[in-house]
Amino acid sequence: MSRLFKCLLLLGSLAVTPLPVAASADVSRLSWLAGCWARDGAETGSVEHWLQPAGGSLLGLGRTVKAGKTIEHEFMQIRAASNGELAFTALPSGQSETTFTLLRLSDAEVVFENLAHDFPQRVIYRRDGDTRLLGRIEGMRKGVLRGVDFPMRRISCD
Repeated sequence: MSRLFKCLLLLGSLAVTPLPVAASADVSRLSWLAGCWARDGAETGSVEHWLQPAGGSLLGLGRTVKAGKTIEHEFMQIRAASNGELAFTALPSGQSETTFTLLRLSDAEVVFENLAHDFPQRVIYRRDGDTRLLGRIEGMRKGVLRGVDFPMRRISCD
């Protein structure tokens, strides 16, 4: 076989062989997020529920209760984006879907960012052991960095 033919054959095989997904796109690295989390200082029922990683994604649901009524909800998803990196997609009640791309990932923290979004531009989850979780949104508003913390504790999903 000619050298050119071998190169073309190799390139052709690469075109049809799926490339491995980036290590950072392994949603199992976020298994610590799975479970049920109650918001500190909030009314009963103000929670986030995250399903175990499966099928390349984590699915989450958030609910805020005030005066005994659900006033907000949010559907959330973490999965590999087309670039192979993890992305966080949020669909809050009454708003359009927004996707935030992975900025940082460690065993205790994940940070997603979308600088083109109005607010927030960053979504952060930071674990504190097995029973505490800090959700945080932050970004610029009128030239000032603002942030909102959502401290949570693990609860039974029953």
